[in-house]
Amino acid sequence: MESSTWSPTATTATEPVPSYQRIQNAADISVIVIYFLVVMAVGLWAMFSTNRGTIGGFFLAGRSMVWWPIGASLFASNVGSDHLVGLAGSGAASGIAIGGFEWNALILVVVLGWVFVPIYIKAGVVTMPEYLRKRFGGKRIQIYISILSLLLYIFTKISADIFSGAIFINMALGLDIYLAIFVLLAITALYTITGGLAAVIYTDTLQTGIMLVGSIILTGFAFNEVGGYEAFMEKYMKAIPTVISYGNVTVKEECYTPRPDSFHLFRDPITGDLPWPGLIFGLTILALWYWCTDQVIVQRCLSAKNMSHVKAGCILCGYMKLLPMFLMIMPGMISRILYPERIACVVPSECNKYCGTSVGCSNIAFPTLVVELMPNGLRGLMLSVMMASLMGSLTSIFNSASTLFTMDIYTKIRKRASERELLIVGRLFILVLIAISVAWVPIVQSAQSGQLFDYIQSITSYLGPPIAALFLLAIFCKRVTEPGAFWGLILGFLVGISRMITEFAYGTGSCMEPSNCPTIICGVHYLYFAIILFAISLIAILAISFLTKPIPDVHLYRLCWSLRNSKEERIDLDADDEDFREPPRETIEIDAESPAQKKGCFRRIYDLFCGLDQEKGPKLTKEEEEALKMKLTDTSEKPLWRMVTNINGIILLTVAVFCHAYFA
Repeated sequence: MESSTWSPTATTATEPVPSYQRIQNAADISVIVIYFLVVMAVGLWAMFSTNRGTIGGFFLAGRSMVWWPIGASLFASNVGSDHLVGLAGSGAASGIAIGGFEWNALILVVVLGWVFVPIYIKAGVVTMPEYLRKRFGGKRIQIYISILSLLLYIFTKISADIFSGAIFINMALGLDIYLAIFVLLAITALYTITGGLAAVIYTDTLQTGIMLVGSIILTGFAFNEVGGYEAFMEKYMKAIPTVISYGNVTVKEECYTPRPDSFHLFRDPITGDLPWPGLIFGLTILALWYWCTDQVIVQRCLSAKNMSHVKAGCILCGYMKLLPMFLMIMPGMISRILYPERIACVVPSECNKYCGTSVGCSNIAFPTLVVELMPNGLRGLMLSVMMASLMGSLTSIFNSASTLFTMDIYTKIRKRASERELLIVGRLFILVLIAISVAWVPIVQSAQSGQLFDYIQSITSYLGPPIAALFLLAIFCKRVTEPGAFWGLILGFLVGISRMITEFAYGTGSCMEPSNCPTIICGVHYLYFAIILFAISLIAILAISFLTKPIPDVHLYRLCWSLRNSKEERIDLDADDEDFREPPRETIEIDAESPAQKKGCFRRIYDLFCGLDQEKGPKLTKEEEEALKMKLTDTSEKPLWRMVTNINGIILLTVAVFCHAYFA
């Protein structure tokens, strides 16, 4: 391999070259400034051109979105900076198998658009816990799922996104990691808090375009540097660091050499780091939870103007999910080829020198490739790509998390809260969420041998399967009852949290310093554990449900698959319960002050900023309200577009099977 002019310095110097010195040029800084100006302009345009003054407007974008921003937003919400850093890091450490996590989504987005979303739309819900409340009655499942979902956002998405974004900024600009976090969050929270879902989706669409263009350019540079695909496969297997001992200790060979099965998607069921039964079955369970029941994802689909746009958006997202294997994982592997001393380090002192953590430096594979390989200007573009992925993912989560808290928790605390109060509380909750997530960042840094993506998936494996089991049964088995659902969830949570707490108490360890966690607990691969936990939850929910009185069909019309096309009027299980009086969703409660009373200058600016001045629309008649309700729960499609989306759905599934078979 012909080394670039900077590689010897970068890999052999006692002290690593300060990467941020390469960003201190006019071209890079200009690109970054232009990027932020464009993003803020799009966010402000979305803020003031959409209705943010109602619950439906702020949280569901008025259900007016078309397919291409939905598909782009689904992709941007999923592929955050944790993917750019985490996927590339896992690729550098162990090869292409982590790509199975991306390609599994090709199948699940079809399940989302064709099976789950029609039920949610017919149910007329804004949040997933709200669906469970309508399906089972009572308030304990709704509140429990809301709290658990918020915890999952904090433990996995938000803290991982913040950490990975901060790594990139720290390397590129030389900022202190927590100062970098503060700058990012300030900009991100600004247009999420003010703009609502419409601003998030439109900016996501812009971010997706920037992310793909920048990643394609970087991938071209990376493959050119190693000499093409064949050379890439050959050189990766030889990418090992030179420092493999310290004192009298020599590191085990398997700790620093690439895996023999690095270019296999399906690996040994016993000794593989990602065993193939776990990748097929365990991962499908996690993907079912994430793609079909997670508020962040489903909320984008609920904002669509009709079912054809939902399906087309899911298909677009599916095709884009083919790309991370080639734009993130393989560039991460190339980073290991070019900079093996840093990316493949195994001696704790060496790793500490390069990335500040002793368990491994694979997480810096993608940022290192960017700051070392890209020329001026394009390096600034790639930093913008990182910001795009981080902000796209965070804004989506912030909006969805505030929806969950406001609609499913706060309305139980303040049963008579006005719509204005709910909108303000939703925005303030985002700030609380940020504070908790930042506090969790140090845990993320050291987990799962420094492999960020493995950390995210392991936490999901411990907490997600019971939720997946519940939603699957809620939709396909009308015999499931509220006691079965609740106690099955609790049992699943206790089993999962026991594994999670034990693993963090002992530490996940690394190849150099394995964890002391008992094999009977931590020896089971997290994907296998997901299968076991799913089975336990499924059996518990069904067993308890069959011991309790079934729910009459009159309460289940259009809430489960067998009754999805029912025309009869549904009687909500909690229709007579005053605790569940729905707050008004599409109207604004007029301020107590009289229309004649003039507002002060600061009050007018505040109302404009938050969209609370949009109270001038005409009041709907009862007939118009009924017509609007019918429209919002309508899942009918024009025959032509139904056929087009169905054919594309079949093609996408075929592509998914081919990709798995080709790289198996």
